[in-house]
Parts: sequence; structure tokens; C-alpha cells
Amino acid sequence: MQVRKTEIDGAFLIDLDVHGDERGFLLESYQKSHYADYGIDYDFVQDNHSWSVGGVLRGLHYQVQHPIGHLIYVVRGSVFDVGVDLRANSRTFGKHVTCTLSAAKKQQLFLPAGIAHGFCTLAEENEILYKCTEYYYPDDEAGVIWNDADIGIEWPIKDPVINKRDASFPTLKNIAKSHLPRI
Repeated sequence: MQVRKTEIDGAFLIDLDVHGDERGFLLESYQKSHYADYGIDYDFVQDNHSWSVGGVLRGLHYQVQHPIGHLIYVVRGSVFDVGVDLRANSRTFGKHVTCTLSAAKKQQLFLPAGIAHGFCTLAEENEILYKCTEYYYPDDEAGVIWNDADIGIEWPIKDPVINKRDASFPTLKNIAKSHLPRI
């Protein structure tokens, strides 16, 4: 496996080793000791599986009291994945990382706790698996508006399908420091 640093401290893009032939393939999607060799040494406590139709945008989500790190992997389709650093004391605060993850590429994106996460779907059907370093607490969830001009994410879709809650998140500059992830 090849692990590459991104624009955000502690976030990595991971190329998985794929062993295949005419029958199909096998890949190891996670082994704690291999990830620990690259500093991704976390206890994952929850696995999530997300399915979305094409043109959907989800995010940018984070938790305040219980920040979550994510190890994201696409098993069907393709997504434009985004992480925004919300760690107040980070030298990369406010910066973002983007990548296109797809079932064909066999890559993962690791985002440490304190990074807001979102994605938009690029294929007709998309399935995403992600390991989480913390449990999901619905009452602790917050977000940043997906099209915050100060963050400057260049989304590949112009008119996404987005739910009302995600469309009403504030800009980063309008989030009180007390409502940023507590790391």
C-alpha cells in the first residue's frame, strides 16, 4: 500500500494493494498494524455504509464534543470527497483536501478527528464504506455550508441534490470557536 500526505496535517490518500487475475481480485482494506506504520494508529469503533444516487451532495459534517476520524472507501461508483480542517490550533485550519474516490481506483482517504467531511456523487449509484474513530451522536453533529466561498472548494457539480439541513449550515467564519470540534 502507498500512503501519501495531503494538504491537511494528518490526512492521507491511500492506494491499496490489489491482487487480481481473470477471476477477480482481493485487497486488504484494513489491517491495524500496516496503518499504524504510517501514523494512522486509531481504534475504529464504528463502520458506516452509505448509498446515494448520482448528483447528491452530503456534508460538510463534523461533531463538536466527539470529533470523528474517517477512513473512507468507495465500493461502487465514484465520489468527489472533501475534508475541511476545523481544528482551531492546526496550522492547516480552514484548508481543505479533495480527491475523487472510486470503486475502480481502489483508494482510501483518511481524515483525522476535527476534519469536516462531505462528498458529492459522480456515478448513478454510489456506495461508500467508512470506518470511524468515534461513535455517531446525532445531537452533537454540526456542519459548514458546502459552498463557503472562503474555503473555496471547486465542486464538480453545479446544482447538487442536497437536504435542507446541509443547505442551511453556516460559513466557517460564522461558526463560534466554541462550536468547532474539541480536540
